[in-house]
Amino acid sequence: MTANAIAAPVRAGLNSLGFAKAPAQTRVVAAMSGGVDSSVVAALLARDGYEVIGITLQLYDHGAAVNKPGACCAGQDIHDARRVADRLGIPHYVLDYESRFRQAVMEDFADTYLAGATPIPCVRCNQKVKFKDLLGMARDLGADCLATGHYVRRELGPSGPELWRAHEAARDQSYFLFATTREQLEYLRFPLGELPKAQTRQLAQEFGLAIAEKPDSQDICFVPNGKYQAVVEKLRPGAVEPGDIVHLDGRVLGRHEGVIGFTVGQRRGLGISSGEPLFVIRLDAAARMVWVGPREALGVTRFALNEVNWLGESAGGEDALDGLPVLVRVRSTRPPVPAKLRIGAGWSVELDAPEEGVAPGQAAVFYDPASPRVLGGGWIAQTQSAAS
Repeated sequence: MTANAIAAPVRAGLNSLGFAKAPAQTRVVAAMSGGVDSSVVAALLARDGYEVIGITLQLYDHGAAVNKPGACCAGQDIHDARRVADRLGIPHYVLDYESRFRQAVMEDFADTYLAGATPIPCVRCNQKVKFKDLLGMARDLGADCLATGHYVRRELGPSGPELWRAHEAARDQSYFLFATTREQLEYLRFPLGELPKAQTRQLAQEFGLAIAEKPDSQDICFVPNGKYQAVVEKLRPGAVEPGDIVHLDGRVLGRHEGVIGFTVGQRRGLGISSGEPLFVIRLDAAARMVWVGPREALGVTRFALNEVNWLGESAGGEDALDGLPVLVRVRSTRPPVPAKLRIGAGWSVELDAPEEGVAPGQAAVFYDPASPRVLGGGWIAQTQSAAS
């Protein structure tokens, strides 16, 4: 696909963003994080004649984190976004969302870890800040839509806009956007969904953007040097407590300094000696216990969900979805696997084959087995072992 193809009308009489008016009469807010992807989105829209307003959210500022490679939405990144906007000749605003980000994302991150679960702050940021507060600001500015640099697709279906996986599977970010609602999809646009990352960087060079070779942002952008335990301890002083490391057979194998130092599926760094390879099977934060066992104990065949966001059709209500075959992704780095939805007292997923490392706090995202469409997803609340 060429860059010009992005600007091709999606339907007769509509511009490339789906509006029945000229680009010059279409106001677009471009979310600009200071990275390559969002900068290219702003450049493409400006090139095609849209009225573009760039907005950057200042989300945190942790000293050493400001200039670390792969950061976003702080320090140097704000400067980079401003430089791109100046080059494109578009207005650019920086909004201080540090308080909102701390409350909705960072504190949730700390509390989830302390509860023995594994958080995904990137999803919470999209759900509670970018696609809520920023989207509301775009509406207040009279924009027709909000455009972001996410690698997903928005396709028009019989019942309205649908969320699809990106064309390039390796860059697909649909896992992190499962909580996007139908109403939000009406307003959002994702111009990079059809492009490979290599072409995005090429476009950045063609537009003469200084950030063309800038490293990609990391999922946990507010954690300096990957030391998330330090962030949790700073946000919740005194909340990290030591406890026992216990084998599934009941043997106490050692002590730990806090459950936040462990994740389900972890093998290295357990701090214990054993004649067999041991993995973290589950975490009991209330009892301050880390349970370990052999690899075969990691297999999960079923798990319960909460905060489910359903984006598929729902004729007949939720009960009609019981037994629906789907593909489900339980971690962002894994491919979707066959499963069935189960609707009883609540939502759950029944996997066709056991999966390892399925942990409470992670997201489970559903896909249509016959298309790239995202059907929805939810947060993993409880797992059931294949051995049970």
